[in-house]
Amino acid sequence: MDTAEIRRRFIEHFEAVGHTAVPSRSLLADDPNLLFVNAGMVPFKPYFLGQETPPYDRAVSVQKCVRTPDIEEVGKTTRHGTFFEMCGNFSFGDYFKERAIELAWDLVTKPVADGGWGFEESRLYPSVYQDDPEAVDLWKKITGLPDDRIVRLGKTENYWSMGVPGPGGPCSEILYDRGPEYGADGDFSAEDRYLEFWNLVFMQDELSAVRSKEDFDIAGALPKMNIDTGMGLERVAFLMQGKQNMYEIDVMFPVIERAEQLTGKRYGANPEDDVRFRVVADHVRSSMMLIGDGVTPGNEARGYVLRRLLRRAVRSMRLLGYEDPSLPELMPISRDKMGETYVDLVRDWHRISRVAFGEEQAFRKTLQAGTQIFDLAARDVAKRGATRLSGDEAFALHDTYGFPIDLTLEMASEQGLSVDEEGFRGLMNEQRQRAKDDARGKKGGHADTSVYRGILDAHGPTEWLAYETLETESHPLALLQGGQAVRSLAAGEIGELVLDRTPFYAESGGQAADAGTIAYAGGVLEVVDVQRPVRGLVVHQVRVVEGEFDPSAEMHARVDPQWRTGARQAHSGTHVVHAALRQVLGPSALQSGSYNRPGYLRLDFGWATGLRAEQVRDIETVSNQALRADLPVGWQYMTLTEAKEWGAIALFGETYDDTSVRVVEIGGPWSRELCGGTHVEHASQIGTVVVTSEGSVGSGNRRIEALTGVEGFAHLARERDLVAQLTGMLKVQPDGVVSRVQDMVERLRAAEKELERARQSQLLAGGAGLAAAAVDVAGVAVVAQRLDGAGGGDVRTLALDVRGRLDASRPGAVVIAGVADGKVSVVAAVNDAGRARGVTANDLVRAVGQLVGGKGGGKDDVAQGGGSDVSRVDEALALVATEVARAAGA
Repeated sequence: MDTAEIRRRFIEHFEAVGHTAVPSRSLLADDPNLLFVNAGMVPFKPYFLGQETPPYDRAVSVQKCVRTPDIEEVGKTTRHGTFFEMCGNFSFGDYFKERAIELAWDLVTKPVADGGWGFEESRLYPSVYQDDPEAVDLWKKITGLPDDRIVRLGKTENYWSMGVPGPGGPCSEILYDRGPEYGADGDFSAEDRYLEFWNLVFMQDELSAVRSKEDFDIAGALPKMNIDTGMGLERVAFLMQGKQNMYEIDVMFPVIERAEQLTGKRYGANPEDDVRFRVVADHVRSSMMLIGDGVTPGNEARGYVLRRLLRRAVRSMRLLGYEDPSLPELMPISRDKMGETYVDLVRDWHRISRVAFGEEQAFRKTLQAGTQIFDLAARDVAKRGATRLSGDEAFALHDTYGFPIDLTLEMASEQGLSVDEEGFRGLMNEQRQRAKDDARGKKGGHADTSVYRGILDAHGPTEWLAYETLETESHPLALLQGGQAVRSLAAGEIGELVLDRTPFYAESGGQAADAGTIAYAGGVLEVVDVQRPVRGLVVHQVRVVEGEFDPSAEMHARVDPQWRTGARQAHSGTHVVHAALRQVLGPSALQSGSYNRPGYLRLDFGWATGLRAEQVRDIETVSNQALRADLPVGWQYMTLTEAKEWGAIALFGETYDDTSVRVVEIGGPWSRELCGGTHVEHASQIGTVVVTSEGSVGSGNRRIEALTGVEGFAHLARERDLVAQLTGMLKVQPDGVVSRVQDMVERLRAAEKELERARQSQLLAGGAGLAAAAVDVAGVAVVAQRLDGAGGGDVRTLALDVRGRLDASRPGAVVIAGVADGKVSVVAAVNDAGRARGVTANDLVRAVGQLVGGKGGGKDDVAQGGGSDVSRVDEALALVATEVARAAGA
């Protein structure tokens, strides 16, 4: 049974008994503590935590997931993969243990002809939490299995918690016995023998005093008992397809087969090669799915994970012996298999392939540059008489040049060198810790939302009226400072205020929060920021402008109308620019992020190359044509499925409600996007769109910045004033400014070149005199000269010129030390006869460099260096004769 059929039967099985089929959410988690969705229950987490009311009592989903902590283990076991699909059925206070067991067992054991999976009951072993006798009894009752077929396991294996106070409960798993060739009878710790493929979580306990995921107190029972199950699609697929592991199933093995053709290696012939084949199959698929959901390669967070996956795939193909670009050969195969279910992969293939193939091209250049750096480091190690590359050097290769440590290890081994892996790992751990500390600091505002949930539970959701009005009469519900309730705020103090109703827009969807005031008897509050720390609750950060604030009276909340007008112009302008971008560049130019505030917008989009000036002008022109056409702006609510069928764009990284989303359209189908922001009513109200910049913000990602409304006109006015000043200074008409400036620049460059030629002639004119004044040292003609006011380029030019003027048949060595801006530049040049006598430019530069507080190096004929101790230049030059005499054997 192929994977698509297994997935289809799972969904149909649960739909038939009243479950709502919920589409997979994006891999990009709407959770500050997660890079990616890493479990099927993540999209339902707000329901289990009581933060939101679920729109259904029962649900079924097949969720895309990515787990990255064990990337290094991918391919080595049957259990580790980065991308996987988690099938799950969920009950929110509806059915509980008995029904969950019945539904799972029915699908697993029902004959294939009847729509089930047809697993042999003799191979199945349910596991339960050792302190859950109820589950034992239910398994016996439902399945008829004897007691010795029910496996009792401890907290580590069979109790579920999130590691924080909140819901938890015992688990019950279904294990498949793969046979004695995979482990001993009854050894349930041997996961390859008794493979867990379905986990049923009985969410029944309220956990408190959580010390770890296995050490906590149970405060009592949850008010509602929930079911959260997870079934690994890939595990079921390789069991049902008779394969050894997940990498050999129908949606992954075709990539391995193509890799075999490209490399000439055979899967199954060599254990090390098999691991590499599996890494390729996993990482190609995982990378494609991540790019499909809007991730682009980078050096931080999600982008770094993607970059690492892509480069490990390319690296594995290299180790298998394939040196040419491999992703164009492999990823289309994965697209064809996964695209049967995820049709967006086919639709967005142009964008996905551009990002992936561009990253491989960049990595191939990295390999070339990194190899050269490695060769230099290896030669330096050998010259020192050592046999080990330091951890610092290995880390620099990795951190600065993106050179994988395994490649460094391989190349070091080829040259008979070892690598200080312990030192390298230590530096990597330090870097990770710094990243964690930084992330922790950035996420500090998300650390504890319990105080906000308490307000929400006590008073209900905020009546949010930002779409309807700019002013409300409101009643204060809570006043906080530093996360704690307070009774008042003094003049100048900042706190957080919760109102029963508000007209203020809370920052979201890239739109900045509204500004304005909240007035009360005896004073005024300035609204500094507005956020939604938990869904449904609007919190105003306020500063006391006048008097002491006592939250007891009625208040008048008022949004600054000028601020809101500018915000609406900028947000609608963002939609217009996005539509213009897609019209000019093509439908694959999709927004990957945005930010807008009154008068300003920026829009990030996936694109591998910089835009030409005419493309930027075209985007601006198309945008302003939309404004001139006064395209109507409207919005309506519909289901997420309806919105996608209607052609609305759901932006990468955003999470949307399955049952009701807001679609904003400008000019009908010209621009349709899911959006909760505030907008103008007609495109002409945006005023103008003035593109101010376009540039890169990372590999495969670009950014456009623009001004709208009054700010856009002000920018144009400033440019007009600048042109007016230039026309006055240059005595030309506005259309002649460019040609006049070009003419001036060309004349300036010509003058600079002429000055440079004169300066070079003057410099070289002294070369003959220096050569003629060479001093004989042990039969070697030596020139050691200080040159004040000269930088590195001049010093090198003069040194080579003087060497060329020496008698070629006689050994000669030249050292010139230039002094400029408090720095010393040293160049040594030795002719062929001098090198034959044992004198090298490299040794001379190092000797001089040490005295002037620096270093240097190069080849035997020419070397250069420098230092910062100007006071010792003459002493260093005096040393040259001594070094030449020593080298020449005098």
